[in-house]
This record gives sequence, structure tokens and C-alpha cells, in this order.
Amino acid sequence: MILSPSAARHAANPQHAGALQNATHSGSGGVPGDGPYITLWLKVESDCIEDVGFACNGCPSSMATGSVMTSVLLGRTLDQARLINANDILLVLQALPEGKEYYADLA
Repeated sequence: MILSPSAARHAANPQHAGALQNATHSGSGGVPGDGPYITLWLKVESDCIEDVGFACNGCPSSMATGSVMTSVLLGRTLDQARLINANDILLVLQALPEGKEYYADLA
């Protein structure tokens, strides 16, 4: 499994990894502890995403996806965040290895 340069950078140095203690919103794609999953935490103030965090099952593709998703969300309004989709994440990552694209859907 070979990661794109962008995905490899995010997998090696994930941004915003870890639970966000003061989160106002959270959600999971998949089921933690039962296969692939990504959990996102957001701190929202005045309709703006002020802080973010994520946890995942730890494979490089999920780490890269969580890192990109949280980086893209940070500083956006909730309306802007709703427009982000899996294809957007895959474009930033320059694709994921075959069979791992579903991580973008989970996020």
C-alpha cells in the first residue's frame, strides 16, 4: 500500500489528533473498537468551528483522512462545513490506496 505524498505527510504528522475535551459537537463514522472508524470533535462558537480533534483506528489512511478533515473544518462556519464531502478530502489527499477510499466517506 503506497500513500500519495500528501497522504503520507498527514499520516506521518497528523494534525489535530486526539479527543477534544471542550467539544460542543461530535460524531463518528464507523464503530470505534469494531473495525474502521473516525470520530470527530468540534468546538463551535458563534457558528464558527474554533477547535477540532479526531480519533481513528490508526491505519495510515485513516490518520491522513482525519488530519485533512479536521484541518479543512477548522475556522469554517457550520454552513461551510456542511458543503465538504468525501471527494473534497480525497482531492486534498491526492487519493488513498485502492480499497481505503471509504475513510473519506467515514469522515
